[in-house]
Amino acid sequence: MCSDVPTAAAASRIDLALTGITKTYPGTVALDDVNLTVRGGEIVGLIGENGAGKSTLLKILGGGVAPTRGSIVIDGQPVTRLDPARATALGIAFVHQELNAFDNMDVAANILLGREITRGRLGAMDRRAMEEAVRPVLATVGAHFGPTDPVADLSLAELQLLEICRALSLNARLLILDEPTSSLTLAESERLIAILKDLRAKGVAILLVSHRLSEVEACADRVTVLRDGRNAGELAAGAITRQAMTRLMIGRDLVRAPRAAPAPAGREEVLAIAGLRTPAFPDAAASLSVRAGEIVGLAGLVGAGRTELARAVFGIDRPVGGEVRVGGVALPPGRIAAALAQGLCLVPEDRKADGLFLDFAVQTNIAQPSLRAISRAGVVDRAAEARLAQEARRALAIKVSSLDQAAAELSGGNQQKVVLARWLATRPRAMILDEPTRGIDVGAKAEVHAIMRRLAAEGVGILVISSDMDEVISVSDRVAVMRRGEIVAEFAGAEITEINIMTSAVD
Repeated sequence: MCSDVPTAAAASRIDLALTGITKTYPGTVALDDVNLTVRGGEIVGLIGENGAGKSTLLKILGGGVAPTRGSIVIDGQPVTRLDPARATALGIAFVHQELNAFDNMDVAANILLGREITRGRLGAMDRRAMEEAVRPVLATVGAHFGPTDPVADLSLAELQLLEICRALSLNARLLILDEPTSSLTLAESERLIAILKDLRAKGVAILLVSHRLSEVEACADRVTVLRDGRNAGELAAGAITRQAMTRLMIGRDLVRAPRAAPAPAGREEVLAIAGLRTPAFPDAAASLSVRAGEIVGLAGLVGAGRTELARAVFGIDRPVGGEVRVGGVALPPGRIAAALAQGLCLVPEDRKADGLFLDFAVQTNIAQPSLRAISRAGVVDRAAEARLAQEARRALAIKVSSLDQAAAELSGGNQQKVVLARWLATRPRAMILDEPTRGIDVGAKAEVHAIMRRLAAEGVGILVISSDMDEVISVSDRVAVMRRGEIVAEFAGAEITEINIMTSAVD
């Protein structure tokens, strides 16, 4: 039975030190000798490019992943075993980017989920006691909603506060926030930063992971920068500027593979996005174009809205406003069939969840979007299906024991080739590739890049979304940068540099 819920003011201070933290996976070093300290009453910013190792470090702090080596010391005492329950007991609490509120319950029930206050022998829920228990926590963050308000009625900013309240109700001494403002407006973000400063004044230690460097600059006492799984440097108060943070995040010589000659300016505009507003960023309008034979990179940080734009363009999600044209023909919003009919296709970010039927044969996966073309009187011509799959296998050098092999049995690189093959079989005019080389090895990545360049040479217009800066720079004829649902900059030729892209991507 839960008898009380402590407020942040009641929490004792924490002193956390991670030393020499290393995490290795087969063939990969995710973290290499990383050091991090956080003390009560300070805000530490943790920053780095996508893939720098921040997520792995957070998993270690939360007890979800054990380090391969290194030490964790809390309040001067070594911690040899850190699992999620132990992390919570030590006062470490997370506010994740993906909010986990239950919208069929009220505020009090969400905050005290699993720790409900009960009464009597039958353990009936004591609603009044629960409401009174959470009021001090709501007051700590200055929430304008009450214990009995339905969570379904809360805004995104209020849901973020609800998550913070849940963490504080666990007597959190270290509050870890992972991209907490990625879905908030500027005013809401400023309010959240003010709340974090107030919690700092009450002794709470805060580790803020954010790509919004202006917010880190506004509130952090120290900044730790990770790059390629290692410490890249630390900035103390007074030295924390966006320029200094960006320099440490990048901090390496830029060696680029030569790009193919860009598409001639007079070529047909195969994909035109005009003022498109997505459900994720309804107040932001994005405009972008891709010509035949051109590869346009779409860069941006996590939460910038790139995948959401791709989904709206292809018709998976219905846009709030704006227009998409393929080959000059306007697409009806929210109609995937219309996009396909005009020659637009999307290779999704998550190939396993959205791009493949994992239990089906490679041949079936490749032929699926082309079934109408290879069917007679509604019956699939199996011989034509086999020819289609065999041609794709040869063209993309897909390594399979047989075309009857299940897609789940292939390597990541070959799975990605199968996803590409299924759409190439439709003879597309324009393609959107969302993270086309995520999770595949260097050799497979080079093969995918070669396929992209070959398609561009054949006149296909390609919009490639990637969090891999090297990839964006090396394959793109032009690069558009997205921030908070808007295209904020475009670069071509010699202007396509990491510093230009990163400076535009961060606030």
